[in-house]
Amino acid sequence: MNGPITRGDAERFEAFLVSLAEVPDKLALNSPGGIVDEALTIGRSLRARELTTLILPGMACVSACPYILAGGSERHVSLRGVVGLHQHYYETPGYMPVVFAVEDIQYNQARTMIYLIEMGIDPSVMRFGLSTAPDEIYVLIEEELLDSALASTVIH
Repeated sequence: MNGPITRGDAERFEAFLVSLAEVPDKLALNSPGGIVDEALTIGRSLRARELTTLILPGMACVSACPYILAGGSERHVSLRGVVGLHQHYYETPGYMPVVFAVEDIQYNQARTMIYLIEMGIDPSVMRFGLSTAPDEIYVLIEEELLDSALASTVIH
């Protein structure tokens, strides 16, 4: 998978997999991220098919992409690649009362934590993203990848 995660990608990805005569057992990721909901749906699809996810040398999986990575039944990450997180931002109406905006953000953060738990990933990995501004990326180091189980193995 290469490129941003956009609206409708989960449905397009599912249709693509169904169209294949033989579904591959591994999926390499290279994405600047995008829509979190799409990433969570793609990740669940990968897990249901027991596909392995890979971050190869020179590839980057940032923003919402690590949630797709998390969907892999096994997750192999090259240290010459990048896995990074930042704060989520959501499409919201321009003039939403603060109380509703905060409620919506907390609801979506909880959904993301539940997803990580379902995937066997330590949800405390979210602390790196929650403390990094949306226009920046926190790059996870080997210890953080392994301790959180976002990576099953790290490739040197």
